[in-house]
This record gives sequence, structure tokens and C-alpha cells, in this order.
Amino acid sequence: MKKIIILLVLAVALITACKKDNIHSAQLSIEGLTKENYPKIDGSTSTLPLQQIIACKLLHMRYEWMQALHYDGTYFITAADGQDTDKFLGKNIVHHGTHQAYINLIDNKADLILVARLPSADELAHADTKNIHFTITPIALDAFTFIVNPENPVKILTTKQIQDIYTGKINNWKEVGGNDAPIKPYKRNTNSGSQELMESLVMKGLTMNNFPVEVIGGMMGAFSSVGNDRNALCYTVYYYKEVMVRGNIVKHISVDGVYPDKNTIRRKEYPFTTEVYAVVREDVDKNSPAYKLYQALLTKNGQEVIAESGYIQIK
Repeated sequence: MKKIIILLVLAVALITACKKDNIHSAQLSIEGLTKENYPKIDGSTSTLPLQQIIACKLLHMRYEWMQALHYDGTYFITAADGQDTDKFLGKNIVHHGTHQAYINLIDNKADLILVARLPSADELAHADTKNIHFTITPIALDAFTFIVNPENPVKILTTKQIQDIYTGKINNWKEVGGNDAPIKPYKRNTNSGSQELMESLVMKGLTMNNFPVEVIGGMMGAFSSVGNDRNALCYTVYYYKEVMVRGNIVKHISVDGVYPDKNTIRRKEYPFTTEVYAVVREDVDKNSPAYKLYQALLTKNGQEVIAESGYIQIK
């Protein structure tokens, strides 16, 4: 009986802990960096695993991927070195979301942020009030993607069709090759990373219809809504779906005939290929750990760490 119990425990551990090897190949180092002087890092929800993996590399801590079975089911990084390391990651590596990360950088509550979009007009205006300027560098490739329920037969939309859906000109899935059912388009909250990308990349000045579009708070909310509604349409970023959510809760659709995957994103064939940015204040101390980390992300080793996180290398 004891052997059976042990085997069951091991099986559960293997299912819930999506482990990679404890010793990873990519290396990254900054001379003199310690837990005590590690920079305050903030960023988008989707960049949190990358932030944590970078910290583990720089501080020589082993990590593994785990699934949050009792929260929202997303995968996250946990330390393989024990509770003290987990406490460090939880305290020093945070994700307040794209908008708040920019605000925290401006207000000197963060030293470096990793975000999935450029600053919005609101964020630039706030920076202007404090005479703050940004130094921004793309460090990885991602994509802005559209998701539907797995039972939805539609596999492709054009950019024009997406615009027409969100401006209210197209209201039924049969108009775009689907079932005879009303389209239920969802949108994200103002200033969220996804909403800013939707407006800048797709809508391009077109006004989104207020009905029946519904605002969703939080990235996982899009997956919950679309996963439970076969007539829904929403958007997210490729990395969040493929690396952090995984599974078949929702499905990607092709845009303008191109399906989003690592190859089409790497070659920038997918029409809404995007970039992930490292951002510091322009007046940052060039000898500070934050600036050295910022510089390290574009080195060969830095790009290897980015690839290890699941992002697509920018060069």
C-alpha cells in the first residue's frame, strides 16, 4: 500500500509540475549583482515568467514551471531551490500590468520594466508632468492574436472583417463563414496592453462599438469568457496563450490568411507581429544594476535566456 501511495504522489507531482530540466543551458551574469542590490522590476502580466527566469539566471537559482491548479490554471515560474528563493521572486519581481508598470517607472517605484507595448498617450502625458523620458529597446518578438471558442468553425478572418465586427458592421458569424449566430465581441479595459495594441494595430482610429462589446478585466478573463461562449471573439498576445495558459481553452484564428505560430512571427509574416520592450528612465545611472541588466538582454546570452523563457528572439 505504501508503494502505491508513493507512486500516486509522484504521478500527481509529474502532472502538476510541468518541469523543465533543473539545469538550463542559457547563462547570464552581471558582476556584483546580488539579492540585496537587485533592481526593482515591473511589467506586463505576460512578461512575468521572463522577468523571473532572468532573476534566476542572474542569481544562480534553479527554477521550474508549475501550473496554478487552484487559481486560474496558468503556468508560472517557481524556484527549485526552496522557499527563500520563492519569497525573493514574489517580493522583487512583480507584474502590476502594463499601464501601472509605466506609471511605477515614472514615479521611481520601478527601475526597469518589461512590457508588451510602447507607452500610451496617458503614460507619456504623466511622464511629461515629471520631465521623465524613456529609453526603450525591443528585446523579443510576440504577436497580437485573436481567439475564439474551440467549437467555432471559423478559422480565418481578415483585418477588415475584424474591424467591421468591432465597429458593428458585421454582427453574425455566418457573414464570415461561420454558423448562423450573433457574434459576441469582447474588448479589454482601457490602457491595458491588449487594448492599446488593438487600437493601434487593428482599429487605427476607428471607433469600437460600445454594444455588444464587453470590457474584460485581466488577461485570463478573455480566456474564461471565450472558453465559455461559442459565439465570442476576443484578443490576447501569443506568448500568454501558448506559454502561460496552454491547453485548448480557446483557439487562435488566422488573420489575412496567416496563422500565428513561432515561424510566422519570427519571419514577421503574421500581420500583427509585435515586440516586447525593456524600458528604463533616460536618466538612469549607467553604472546601476538596472541599466546593466537592460544592456544584457540584447547580448547573445541575454537572447538565449529570452528564448528559454518561450519568447522568440529578436535577433
